[in-house]
This record gives sequence, C-alpha cells and structure tokens, in this order.
Amino acid sequence: MLEIRILRRTFTRLIPVVLLPLVAACAPAGAIKSTAPPQTVTVGIVAINDFHGALTPPKTSVIVGDGKGGVVQVPAGGAAWLASVVDSVRGQYPNHLTLSAGDMIGGSQLASSMFLDEPAIEVMNRIGLDYNAVGNHEFDRGRDELKRKATGGCQQFTSVKPCRLEPFKGAKFGYLAANSLEEDGSTLFPATALRSFGKGRNKVKVGIIGITLEATSDLVSRDGLGGVHFANEADTVNALVPQLKAQGADAIVLLIHQGGYTSGGEPDPNGCGQLTGGIRPILDRLDSRVDVVISGHTHWSYVCNYADYNPAKPFLLTSAGVFGQLVTDIRIEIDPRSKKVVAKSAHNVIVQSEGYPTRNGQIDTKPGFPLFQPRADINAYVAKYTAASATEIERPAGRLAGEVTRPGGDSSRTGGTLGNLIADAQLAATRAAGAQIAFMNPFGIRAPHRLTPAGDGTLTFGALYAVQPFNNTLVTQSMTGADIKAVLEQGFDDNQPIQALSPSAGFTYTYDLSRPVGDRVTSMMLDGKPIDPAATYRVTTNNFLASGGDSFAGFALQRDAAIAQLSDVEALEAWLKGDQPRAVPTEKRAVEVKH
Repeated sequence: MLEIRILRRTFTRLIPVVLLPLVAACAPAGAIKSTAPPQTVTVGIVAINDFHGALTPPKTSVIVGDGKGGVVQVPAGGAAWLASVVDSVRGQYPNHLTLSAGDMIGGSQLASSMFLDEPAIEVMNRIGLDYNAVGNHEFDRGRDELKRKATGGCQQFTSVKPCRLEPFKGAKFGYLAANSLEEDGSTLFPATALRSFGKGRNKVKVGIIGITLEATSDLVSRDGLGGVHFANEADTVNALVPQLKAQGADAIVLLIHQGGYTSGGEPDPNGCGQLTGGIRPILDRLDSRVDVVISGHTHWSYVCNYADYNPAKPFLLTSAGVFGQLVTDIRIEIDPRSKKVVAKSAHNVIVQSEGYPTRNGQIDTKPGFPLFQPRADINAYVAKYTAASATEIERPAGRLAGEVTRPGGDSSRTGGTLGNLIADAQLAATRAAGAQIAFMNPFGIRAPHRLTPAGDGTLTFGALYAVQPFNNTLVTQSMTGADIKAVLEQGFDDNQPIQALSPSAGFTYTYDLSRPVGDRVTSMMLDGKPIDPAATYRVTTNNFLASGGDSFAGFALQRDAAIAQLSDVEALEAWLKGDQPRAVPTEKRAVEVKH
C-alpha cells in the first residue's frame, strides 16, 4: 500500500505529526494542557475506471510478478464479482464515496452493447456508484444518447431501439463533465460535486471534479457531438479548485479520463515505475491543492506518489486498469481544524472471479489472492441480459484457419494479423464502391485482441463482436497518393500516441521513427507498384476514421464518399463465410525500419 503523509510546508521531510502536543507544552501557566492527538476524519474512496460494459468476466487476467522473474495470471472481472469487492472495500469506511473515471460504457460486451449499455448503467446503480466522469466512449453513440443515459427514457437516438427488455430510468449517480462544453459555453453535465462527512466540529467536505481528455473530439465521431467541445484539462481544473475551496472543500478529488503507462520491473498493479503518458503534462500544470487524482483511459493500473516525479505536485495518482478487474481502495485522512488532508494511501484490489480456458490451457483461480463470490442480485440481473443475447453471441459467424492477434493489446501501436484481417474484410465489403485499399486503426480493436477459432475453425458472432464492438459503418472515398502518405504520417507525428494503420492485402508501407515528423513514411506500395503521389485511389475506412478520429484528420476530406449499407462487424462476418476457413493473413504490411 502506498501511503503519503502531508505535513505543514515548513517541514521538509516526513516526521511524526506531533505539532499540537508541542504547542501545548509551550502554553502559558494556568492554560489547560491536552496530550490528545488531533482527531481526523477518515474518508474511503472506492474507485474504478474503464468498465466498458463488462457485465460478465472478460476471460482475461491481471498479471502480477511472482517475485522470481515470472508472472502470475489472476482471472478477474465480471459485474457481480466487482460488486462484491466494492461492498468489501466500502464496508471498511463509515464515510465513503464510490467513483468512476469514465468509459463506463462504449466498446462494451455484446450483452450490454446490444441494449445500448442500459444494463451497464443499471449495474452501476445497483453497485451504488456516486459519480462518473464522462470519458470519450460515453460519446460513442452521440450527445443525445448520452443525455438519455443520465436522465432515462426510451426516446430513440440511434439505429438500435432502446428499452427492449425493460423501461430505462437512467443513472442514479451523477455525471461530471467540467470541460465538456455546449455551444453556449455551459457544461454538458455539472462540473463539480461537494459531499460532506461527519458532524459538528468534525464535519469535513470533499470536492470532486470530473474531466475528460481534451482530445475527445479526435476519438469519437464528431457528427454525434452536437456542438460539444472540450476545454484544456489543467486550465479547467485550476479554475475550479479556488471555487471548491471557497465552498469549504477540505479535500479535492479529481476524476480525469486521461492516464499513463508504467514500465520496468515485474508487473505490479500497485507499482509506478517510469510513469509516462498524457497524464503527466496535465499533472505538472495542476493546482497543487488537488489531493487525489483518479485516472483512466489507458487501461493501465498503477498507484503513484506523484511527488516522486514532481516534488511540487504531491498528488496521489491511481488507476484501476480496465473491465472492472481491479478496484482502487483509497483512504484519506482529513484534519477538520486545519481543513487539510494529512495522510492518504491507496492500493488496487484484484477482482478475482472465475477461471477460464485458453488455447494454451486453463487459467485457474489463484489461492494467493482473495477469491470473491458474485453478488447474487447483480448476478441474476446480468443473467437476464446474457440470456437475451445468448443466441446472437453463440451463433456461428464464419470460419478461420488459425488464430489472429493484436500482440501487446492496448499497449501495442500496431494491429498485427487481426488488424490485417479486419482491413481485408472491409476492402472486400466495399469493392463495389471501387475500393482499392482499406485501413483499420489498431486502437479500434478491442480486448481480447484475438480471434481464436474452435477446432473446426468456427468463430461465434460474440467473438467477432468482442473485437469490433462499435457498429461503425464503412466509408469509401477518393484520395491521392500524396493524401494517403499524409494521413499515414499522422500516425507517427507528435500528436501521441503513435499508431500504425493496418492496411488491406496488396498495400504495404515502411516507416522510420528516427526521421523528422512528416517524413517518416519511407515507402508505399500497392500490388507491387509504388504509390503515385498524383494518382487517385479509392480508400475505405470505418466512419470513425473517416470523420478524423484518432487524430487522422486527413481522412475527413471525404471526397466522392460512398457509405456502405453494412457495419464493420457485419463486413468481418461476411469475409469469414465460405466453404473453407479463411486463411490467416501472415504477411507484414506496415513495417518499421529500425537502425
């Protein structure tokens, strides 16, 4: 457990808190002396992030070092198990908050996504979530559908009919979106919240700010934003901290849908080695009166004393990974007299659930880690939705001659054989529109980042949907060779993270990251011939990329665009149909030149 003690600024190192007894010892004669320690108020915070509608165990593991140079795979996740862990952690604290740092929905399991993520919201209602910061995936189905998630009702804003199993009453928790601004400058949801704990002289207040990443408009279809735009994260927070302090906030907790990565040493969900990522420049500019930063977006897990990186910014920084596989147990101690946080600590609890089979054998539960039982009410609720979607999940949807993967998963900047397969499917689906090339964005490939067929090569629709859950449409447009190079370069520019688009068969390119930005793509070939910068080609992408998503603004040109009448996952299913299993695309199409 990481623990950080905060003392008065006149002290330059950590020492026991003995300030009040020392003052008493110097009091004038006749004064009442007290040796009682100052009474603090403990507030427990249960934190999650990036749940992504993971109603059932996702059949992936939390990886932990075994202390011997190896690793232990702990099967984790599932809403009913998550609820039990939340109850267990929350039960330690009479004063508590349960908070989420965004992406509660979107990119979800089929059992949730088929029903517009209404069951994911209802699960969080039953768990007792207090607040959720809006993440980029909350906008996947557009602004109006997100507002319906908050307020309830059955008005239809997408191609999918809402309220198919039951009336939807909306979230019982609060959405916070301090930097998600409407066209008139108002916030889409409230910017902050303030909660009080204790009574009388021991009453304390915790202020909460909710922020999504400024680049959200690059990560979702802009057509659905309805004029919503996103302000700078640090500027927004720094303007709100004085307001919360003026309202009496003794502690400030930031929920931010942006995060980092750690590296070095053995895998450790409570480690913080070599922290990098988009969260760091934000923290370095943040008002130091923020006490706790609960982050997300990167699907990474960590617990950090950020003072180790910037002594002027002594934040407690946490992230609980992805899919409800971890819960962060955060404890803060507030002195109601000084109105300050005097100690804070956190650790990630693994939501160990049930074992699952893999191609390489069974992943069993691990006795060295707590094993939780699923909470009965949520287990029954989830079962209703999984039963309703079971026929579609288990439906055979094609055959494949072997496994395809995106090696490295969320941490990889390439799509691997899985990205190639998806690009091939999209090219085949849009040949009638003249398509010659198709591109797939690796970050659009979701966990489990692999398709593993059965012994006879069969794949279920549930398996296809797990890696392609967004129901994007396909857009084919005209681009010159120079346009194609420019858009590939955008994957390697300074607007991080780096992402090498996966191309369809017949198109190959090389890139060299040691070269200057804008000149890193060193070759492009189509069917063995160099791409002509002046020639025009027909290029297919999903509609997310076609609107400039993932910072590929070059696709937003939309010249002579043709929109297919099927979704990306339908195109993948169509490609896998046939008398024989579809061959695995093994060739390397996007190749990094290394020196």
